Order: sequence, then C-alpha cells, then structure tokens
Amino acid sequence: MSKESNWGKPLFSGLKYCSRCCMPETNEGMQFDEMQICLACRSSEEKMHIDWAERMEQLKKLLEAYRSKDGKQYDCIVPVSGGKDSTFQLHVIKKVLGLNPLAVSYVHDWYSEVGKRNLERCIKVFDLDHIQFKPSVSTVNKSARASLVSIGDACWHCHTGIGAFPLQIALKFGIKLLIYGESPAEFSGRASFLKDKLYKTDEFNKYVNAEDGDANIFYAGREHWLNNVARKKAEEMSGKAGITEENLIGFHMPSREKLEEAGVLALFLGDFLFWDQERQTEFLVREYGWEEDTVEGTYKRYKSVECKMTGVHDYTKFLKRGFGRGTDFASMDVRAGLLTREEGFELAKKHDVEIPKKALEHYLKITGYTEEEFYKIMAGHRLEQIKKYPVDGDQS
Repeated sequence: MSKESNWGKPLFSGLKYCSRCCMPETNEGMQFDEMQICLACRSSEEKMHIDWAERMEQLKKLLEAYRSKDGKQYDCIVPVSGGKDSTFQLHVIKKVLGLNPLAVSYVHDWYSEVGKRNLERCIKVFDLDHIQFKPSVSTVNKSARASLVSIGDACWHCHTGIGAFPLQIALKFGIKLLIYGESPAEFSGRASFLKDKLYKTDEFNKYVNAEDGDANIFYAGREHWLNNVARKKAEEMSGKAGITEENLIGFHMPSREKLEEAGVLALFLGDFLFWDQERQTEFLVREYGWEEDTVEGTYKRYKSVECKMTGVHDYTKFLKRGFGRGTDFASMDVRAGLLTREEGFELAKKHDVEIPKKALEHYLKITGYTEEEFYKIMAGHRLEQIKKYPVDGDQS
C-alpha cells in the first residue's frame, strides 16, 4: 500500500465520479442524483424490482400483433453482427418465441476472423434468411478518415450503417418490427427501466428527429440515440475526405414521416427480459460454440470481439472523455457485485490508458494519418475537464 498510495482511486482526481460505480461526469448525458449516484446504477437496482415474467408475457402479447398470419412475410428484422448480443437475441426470438426473423447485417471492412466465424455460425445454426450491406473498402477508408475530424471517432460509418440500413430494409420489405438486444437503460446512463411507459400502445409508433441528429426514433416509448456516437447525418459527411453522395446511399436514416407512415416499431429485448451478459455469453459458448477472443483496451473477451478496430474506438473515447471500455466494464461489474468500486478503478486505470497498437497501426495505414496527426486531431475533441491531462495516454 505504501508503494501505491493511489490504489483504488480514479485515474483523474479532478473529475467527479459516480459514488457507487466508476463512471465519470464526462460520460455523455451523465445524470447524478442527490447522492451522486448515476442513472445507470439506479437503473441496475430497478432490475431487481421488476417482474420479468410479467414483462415477458407483455412481450409475447405484443409480438402476436406482428406475427405473420399467412407466413408470406417475415415477422421481424433482427440486426445481426454475430456478436454475443445479436446471437442471444436470435436464440430467444427464434428458439424461444418462435418468430421468423430476417437477419440484417451491416458488414464493415474491419471484421476479425473470430467475428467472421461467429457471424457465419449464427446464420447457419438459426437457419436464417440474411441480407447484408458491405460498403466498398474505399468508402470505409474515406469515412474512417473523415470521422476522426468530424466526431473524434474512427467509426462513423459503422455507427450510422448499423442504425440506418436495417430501417431501410424494413421499409423496402414492409416489415413493421425491429428487435434489438441490450436495453439503453442497461449501459447508457440516459434511460431507465421504470421511468418510461414502455407498453402503452399509443407510445409505440412515435418517432423523432432531433435537431443535432442524435435522437432518431422512439423505441417502444423511450427515446434512444441510435446515432449517439455518430452525431453527423449522412448528408453532412458528403464531400469530406472525398466521400461522395454515391458512397452514402446505405447510410441515410429514413425520415420520421416514412417510418410513421409505415408503422415501423423498434424495441429492445433487454426491456423485457433480465439481461445478464456474463451468463448469456457462457450460454452461447456452451450451446452454440460462440467464440471469445482478446479485445484491445479491456479485460473482457466478448464485447465487440467481431471488430478489429474496437481498440481505436475505445481509445478515442478515453482521449476525449477520460475513460474507455475498461471503465465501462468495471462499472457494470461493480453494479453486478462482481467487483468492489476500488477494484473497478484499478482495472479501469490499467486498461483505459492502453494504446491499441495493432488497431491504431491499421487505422493510420488506411487513413494516411501520421500518429502525430492522430493525436493532434484528438486534442481538439477533448472535453474541458480533462484538457490539463496528457493527450497521449502517458499518465506517469
């Protein structure tokens, strides 16, 4: 203890942190109560007071309205990456609830070998019809370059493609239901399991387009930021780093009017069943042979395992906001009682500051940036609260 007097304390002493978990004030949309407890921690306690069996019955009743009566239409769309969440979604949707889903994937150019195998296995084991959108390599590379300047993140094309393309397909095929996985109340700190009126039918078909492009639609009576990291609409990216209108066809978010007219509903499975990603991952590995792997910047081996650029995504968040995926997972584990808050801070400090050497090397290669240019651009995105700290991850 004398050797490490800061053991169990957060990395940045000048920031305000949740008094229960490890999440700092710089998390987007952060909300503290009078005891300085964040909304995500309060939501995690709500889960213990919810009748999940009742919620599952509510989901079943809702789904009956969308189940095809003659078998001539898909019951729903499930956006699929092959990751743990979408694989578990399909287990519940197809094996438990008996729906006939259409799998829709945004396939970026950054799939890991493990991710490719998991996606292929998912499509085969659940015997799915599958549509995928894979933009050209040049579109991905140009978007990755423009993205860093525009939003301080390498992944605009992925955030936006995942959000927009399944909705485009819903309109093209006349499918009225999209089912996503983890609830925003589980992780975002901007939603609650109890606050929103999730099940009133007059709430289901409300959609919004926020002025800043963050909020796109109401999901089952709650506002969710489908492009909460992207921030820029497709038309705003045209002309940046050589991006043309032709490059952006698959990235345009359908308008509120079109979605309302079509009666499209999107909901989160995690609003209707108790979400436990540790147990779900164990189940998928055991039952379906789903594969984990090392992920740069964190101590978990399952989240975003399908993407070889995850490390850059999480590291840019650390440079902007002073925390990365180490903090995300440590906070979740503290809420779940798997770690003490002090142990969580230690894990966060170890992993948030890691420079993702493999991912960063690849990113610089495809964008043409130098490492010096990368850090200079990111310096311009740093929040005021952390500008006094080093920008290159060297906290010594």
